[in-house]
Amino acid sequence: MEIPCYIQVNTGEEKQKAGVYPEETADFVNYCRNDLNLNIIGLMCIPPANETPALHFALLANIAKETNLENLSMGMSSDYDVAIKLGATHIRLGTALFGSRDT
Repeated sequence: MEIPCYIQVNTGEEKQKAGVYPEETADFVNYCRNDLNLNIIGLMCIPPANETPALHFALLANIAKETNLENLSMGMSSDYDVAIKLGATHIRLGTALFGSRDT
């Protein structure tokens, strides 16, 4: 059984976050598909907290088109509406559903 996989794209190129940088994504998708035989079905991102998420969601949508990927996991409780408008197929709503975490 092939497990469907998403690739995390570090759209803000933040050092503290994981994920491939936007300009490396196409090559990485090809490597995962062709060399590792992974079932890559989409891309995901978490925009930098201090930047407009729409710019990052639009970038991810463009990368998905370039790499022929239909699924986009982007948008969380605070910005899911923007993500949906820009093509999200999956959103993550933890805080909206369960409330804020205790810190």
